[in-house]
This record gives sequence, C-alpha cells and structure tokens, in this order.
Amino acid sequence: MTSSRRQFIKAGILGSAAIASGLPHSASAAKKSIKPLKVLILGGTGFLGPHMVRETLRRGHTVTLFNRGRSKTTLFPDLETIIGDRDNGLDGLKGRRWDAVIDNSGYVPRHVEDSARLLASNTDRYVYTSTVSVYADFTIHNDESSPLATMADESIEEVTGETYGPLKALCEKRCEAAVAADKLTIIRPTYVCGPGDHTDRFSWWPIRTRKGGEMIWPGTPADVIQIIDVRDLAHFTLDCIDEDISGAFNAVNPAGEYTMGHLLADSQAVSGVTVEPHWISEAFAYEHELAGSRKLPIWNPVAGDSGGAGTFSGERARAAGLHNRPERETARDILSWWDTQSEERRADMKSGMTAEHEAELIAAWKALS
Repeated sequence: MTSSRRQFIKAGILGSAAIASGLPHSASAAKKSIKPLKVLILGGTGFLGPHMVRETLRRGHTVTLFNRGRSKTTLFPDLETIIGDRDNGLDGLKGRRWDAVIDNSGYVPRHVEDSARLLASNTDRYVYTSTVSVYADFTIHNDESSPLATMADESIEEVTGETYGPLKALCEKRCEAAVAADKLTIIRPTYVCGPGDHTDRFSWWPIRTRKGGEMIWPGTPADVIQIIDVRDLAHFTLDCIDEDISGAFNAVNPAGEYTMGHLLADSQAVSGVTVEPHWISEAFAYEHELAGSRKLPIWNPVAGDSGGAGTFSGERARAAGLHNRPERETARDILSWWDTQSEERRADMKSGMTAEHEAELIAAWKALS
C-alpha cells in the first residue's frame, strides 16, 4: 500500500461487493407512512451517534442504546441504555427484539459478526455504517459494484491506517453472511462533517479562514473533494429504515461538483473574512509531508493512487432519496457550533497546522516562486 492511499484511509479513521445491484430494494415504491418503531443503536454517543439518535426520536421512534457506558453518559439520560461490550459482552441484547438496528460502531469483523448473528432474527432492518475506504483502488471512479479491499490475514483485528478499509470490507461480508439481503442496508460515507465533529477535518478550513491573513491551500481550486453532512447521513439512514430500503450505498455529495476552490469561497463567505491564499503544488505538499494528511485535511492529490478519492459515485443513494444540503450550510453551522465549545476544546484542533508551521511553509513556498 502506497503512502497516499494509506493516508487517505487513515484520515477516514481519524472525516464485500454491493449486496444488491440496480435500483435499491424499495426505491421505486411510494414512500410509506412512518409508523413508530423500536430502534437499537449500537454506540450512540460519539459524533455520528447523537445525530442518529436525534433524527430517530424526531420521527417518533423509540431508541435503545447499547454501549459501554464510559463516555457522555448524561447525553441521553431519558433513553434506555444497555451496558455491554461488543467484545464478548452482548448478553444484554439476548432475547430482545427491535424493528431496526443501526450499527455505527463496528470496526472489527468478529464484533460485527457477533452482533449481526445475534440480532438478525430479531429485527426487520439491520443498517451497517461502513465507509468508502472499503474500496480496493482509489485511482478510479468507484461505485457500489467496484472491487473491495482484502486482507491476506483476516485474523488481524488491530485498526490502523492500513487495515481500516479492509477490516470494514470484512465487516460488510460478515453482515451479509448473517443478515438476509432484503433486511440489510450498508451505507458507505466519505468524510463525515458537521456540528460535533471531533476530527476537525472539514471544520479546520472555515475555522482557520476566519483568522484571516495568508493561508495555505493545496493543489488547485479545481481539485475535487467529497463530504457528507452528518445530518444528511442520519436522515438517509432513517429513510432506509422507514422505507425498507436494502442495498449498499455510497453516502457522498455529487462527484466532481465540489472543489477546493468552492471550499475557499464558502469558508470566506460564512466567516466574513477574506484570506490571501497560497495554492501550493502537489510536489511541495509531498516534500513537506502534507499530502493526504490531517495537516491539510479533506484534500487528496489528484496525481497518484488517491486521485479518485473525490469521485465516488453517489447516484444509487440519491436515487434512494439521499439529499445533500449545500456545503456552505455545513461550513456555516460548524462555525456556529464551534463558538459554543470550551476554550480548551477550541485550542485543541485535531486537524490542520499551527500558525508557526503554516508561516514557515508559506515562507518556503514564496522562496520557490
């Protein structure tokens, strides 16, 4: 695995073949009236989980959480929470039935297999949240039928930059083996962004832009990128449950329509600040170990083995009802959310670079011009 591919997958940690082809199971059917359902969410207290919980509750469903009870224990005090562990600690789920299960916390195939096998006969819909990192080749325009990554040693369970994608692909296979195809939904998001994001991958750009001054921007304004707003992902997940939609779906914004130039324009618009951008070359980014890293998050070099990373097809998901809000709305809401965070949190960004490092890089880039 080359460096740029490894960094793209690693960035996805730190932002089987498709089980159906053609249109999704119920995409062509008229939308059903939403009836109250009992939904089990495995996890529910991270970044994606709370948005899933709130969207589920908004639709009038009942939510049960399953987690270890170690973090954010006061987030949903009124909800039933079953304390357990995905590593041989599923006893609290035995003998229970839910209309739907959302698995947001499955990274190890053994853990996913255990929960899927246990719950398959006691639910009508099993949704597994995967990732576009499952694909084998990032140089091409991947759709849901594209080949998935594999592992020579499938006993490996450590999640790293190299194993993340292949492990998630194995998780999908274990779901497929345990759950009937007409009851299984696999959703493969790209970089998940929005209020509450603990990775700061997309967030760094509007937050940094608001500080003004000279600013590094990688590649060219035409370089394509893809994201999915966490709220759009939650909404689509619940649509799949409410409308009995089966299949595998890339949850991404339209391929080729959003670029680094658009991100700059959006960041300046929502912050009300105009920066002086320095568009550094890919060669310079590689030389200074910036390409595909969290120092310049979201962006991937056009050349090399991650050149297709911003071109995943989302056509199947949109045919099934996925709606992508304007990326500018995501950027605007991130800034509003960011301003509510503690001073300690705002001083501890998980992506981007320090002002000192950026100034050094800008000086080095100017010296080459």
